[in-house]
Amino acid sequence: MHSDLRALGLKPVSPGVFDGGWRGCGECVAKCSPIDGRVLARVRHATRAEARAAVGFAHEAFLEWRSTPAPVRGETVRQLGEAFRRRKSALARLVTLETGKLIGEAEGEVQEMIDICDFATGLSRQLHGLTMPSERRGHRLMEQWHPLGVVGVITAFNFPAAVWSWNAALASVCGDAVVWKPSSKTPLTAIAVTRIAETVCHGTGANPAIFGLVVGSPEVAGDALLEDKRAPLISATGSCRMGGTIAAKVGARFGRTLLELGGNNAVIVAPSADPDLAVRAIFFGAIGTAGQRCTSTRRVILHASRFADVRDRLLAAYRSLRIGDPLDRRTVMGPLVDAAAVADVQTAIARLKRQGGEVLCGGEPLRGRGFAGGCYVTPCIAVADNGLPIVQEETFGPLLYLMRYENFADALAMNNAVPQGLSSACFTRDQREAEQFLSACGSDCGLANINCGTSGAEIGGAFGGEKATGGGRESGSDSWKAYMRRQTSAVNYSDELPLAQGIEFGGG
Repeated sequence: MHSDLRALGLKPVSPGVFDGGWRGCGECVAKCSPIDGRVLARVRHATRAEARAAVGFAHEAFLEWRSTPAPVRGETVRQLGEAFRRRKSALARLVTLETGKLIGEAEGEVQEMIDICDFATGLSRQLHGLTMPSERRGHRLMEQWHPLGVVGVITAFNFPAAVWSWNAALASVCGDAVVWKPSSKTPLTAIAVTRIAETVCHGTGANPAIFGLVVGSPEVAGDALLEDKRAPLISATGSCRMGGTIAAKVGARFGRTLLELGGNNAVIVAPSADPDLAVRAIFFGAIGTAGQRCTSTRRVILHASRFADVRDRLLAAYRSLRIGDPLDRRTVMGPLVDAAAVADVQTAIARLKRQGGEVLCGGEPLRGRGFAGGCYVTPCIAVADNGLPIVQEETFGPLLYLMRYENFADALAMNNAVPQGLSSACFTRDQREAEQFLSACGSDCGLANINCGTSGAEIGGAFGGEKATGGGRESGSDSWKAYMRRQTSAVNYSDELPLAQGIEFGGG
């Protein structure tokens, strides 16, 4: 067993349920590394009964946690961030072993966890409401924010730790408990993170059941969360199709959803753009995490005068990049998460060709020495029309579409003419184009950037998108309000009430 796994408390067979104690009586499933196909460890999945019980334990912990002063809750989160700092190297290596993302990217992901804990610690003293003038004499009108309850957090494989931390850090300072259902492709990272949270809670006196965990299939562990009325909010990251299913199930019981779903992100390159800046951003946005980010660059909308130059620069960069072991810091692109992801990219390329697209380079699976495990592929660049059915979908891998435009209005229309609305970017030196792109008539995405790419985001700003991306917002700004319930209150400090005259009330 790898030494980093042992250092993080993982065992050859680890229980996948935490409800204040560790258990797991479901199926025992092996987790293999996409780097070389070897088994890292095995995990005991949750049964439906165990998943429901975990929600119950979290609810009991919430009833106490909500009365804990918010700055005291913040201290637990502060210490959680410190614990991640101490274990940053081991956690990052585990993320790489389990997902295949580059070690530098994995270190950045753990740093995001540390940063959001810092953000949430400060937030614990700033959960402000409002006081407003009342229209009634002798009254005060105010709005308060109260803890919501148990938050079910469903995460995807591509950021197996950071997205949990965005939700858990904010939810916990707001007074909520969390039950985490991680991707079945990344259970080991979830177990390691939960073990760290458990240790922190024991040190601060918090009930560790505020950070619950249920590893298992969507049909067992997932549905147990979606159907449980004791979880008033489900925060889910994944595909648009998955989000539609979740919204219907949770909505049927009048629960709330916070959805962070697929992206089909475009970069517009205008005639005045700095080509070096644009190409670097497109390259990183398209091949970072092997194209498996929800903010990955999928479409490049090039002015006709820029098309040939940017195309040729990208082709040269793609043909020279180093693919291989993500633990080697010289590697530029590692493997996809599993062989099924490689097959999905192959299927998308075949559909693209049938629909009339032109593949310029890449898309071939890589085999042999240095590519064990069957999860490596060369990144693909293609020329395609924005209206092709395959271009309208999100292919979760390194598949990039190039397309032309003649005037800026057409470029904006192409940017917006997909079902998804997560991230977007425009490279231009024209102030009018930049302002138009960011205006109400510009990009319809939740994230819109000028002269920087689509990939990634900062924790200080609320993260999320529109349309089929789900409309949710996580991380910074005022996204904490999603994890609380709003209450409007009136206080009468006079002796008068606006009662109808002529009515007598008996005394006793």
